[in-house]
Order: sequence, then structure tokens, then C-alpha cells
Amino acid sequence: MAQAYLAKLDEYLYQPSCLSPYFEKFEAKTKCKRTYLALGFIVFVLLYIVFGYGGSLICNMVGFLYPAYMSIKAIESVRKDDDTQWLTYWVVYGAFSVAEFFTDLILSWFPFYFIAKLAFLGWCMAPYEWNGANFIYNKFLYPFFKKHESKIDNYVQQGTEFAKNAQQQGMAEASRMAGDIAAEQISQSFKDEEEKKDE
Repeated sequence: MAQAYLAKLDEYLYQPSCLSPYFEKFEAKTKCKRTYLALGFIVFVLLYIVFGYGGSLICNMVGFLYPAYMSIKAIESVRKDDDTQWLTYWVVYGAFSVAEFFTDLILSWFPFYFIAKLAFLGWCMAPYEWNGANFIYNKFLYPFFKKHESKIDNYVQQGTEFAKNAQQQGMAEASRMAGDIAAEQISQSFKDEEEKKDE
């Protein structure tokens, strides 16, 4: 099984890309295959996540940059299924981020937390039908949403009305204050004119 994954990695790494010249120079100087360079880099990153600083940053970059890139490609493509895949990912990523906000202070002290988070995010963005985003969305998030949809809609409507009223009140108050300031400025300029005439 490991040989099959190595063969896939080899196939991927030997495809022409912007990194090909660098891989060729590396192979020429070290007489070592680029597959081993890639595996060494992966091991280094994993060890750095466990023992170094910045594990959270690396996990968040992995969980955001590649999906954002793929989302842009999905938006620009004609197919609809890739849009659904990445929208599902972002819904799950958002729910995970909210849950993590409340548990991060405790969980981040566990030594392999960031490795587990990285594996979880990798599972969620995997380009397969059985990926984590589809599983979590279909098993947990969508049933929860359907059960509470009317309440959520009601809260969203109340929030929208509150924001609209606050904006209208803010605009009315700003208009009143602007009018008061303008009237005060005009009054002051008349007073200044009168004082000049008296002199």
C-alpha cells in the first residue's frame, strides 16, 4: 500500500511544473530522487508542528490557502459539483473554527493536537466523495440546520431588522449633528462678521 502512495507521489512530482527546474538541480547535485526531498520536507513540517512554534499558523494556512485557491478555481469553472464541494468545506471549516475558538486553549496543550488538526483538515478537503466535509455536513450540520431552520431564520430576520433600525437611527442622528454643526458654523461666521464691522 505504501508503494502505491509513493508511486502516486512520484507521478505527481515528475509532472512539469514551476518547481521542476529546482527539483532537477537538486537531483543533479545530490543524486537523490525528488520523492525523498518531498518526503523529507513533509517529515520536517510534521516534526516542526509537534515540537516547534507556529503549529497553529501552519494548520490554518493549510486549512485556508489550498481551499481558497480551489474555491476560486471552482467559481471560475463551468461545473457545479466542485462549487458544492468547496461550499460544503467552508461550512464545515466555519463550524470547526467556532468550536475550536472555545476549546483551543485546552486542546493546544496536547502534544499532537496540531497534527490531529492537520489530518482533520486534510480529510475535510480530500478530493473524494467520502471526505470529511461531506461526512460532517451530511451527518451533523445539515440535520441540525433542518431541525432548527425556522428558529435560525427568525433570529436572522430579527438581527437584520435590528441592524436596519440601528443604521436608520445612526443616519438620523448623524444628519441632526451635521445640521447642528452647520448651523453653529453659520452662526459663528455671522458673529465674526458683526465683530469685524464693529471694529
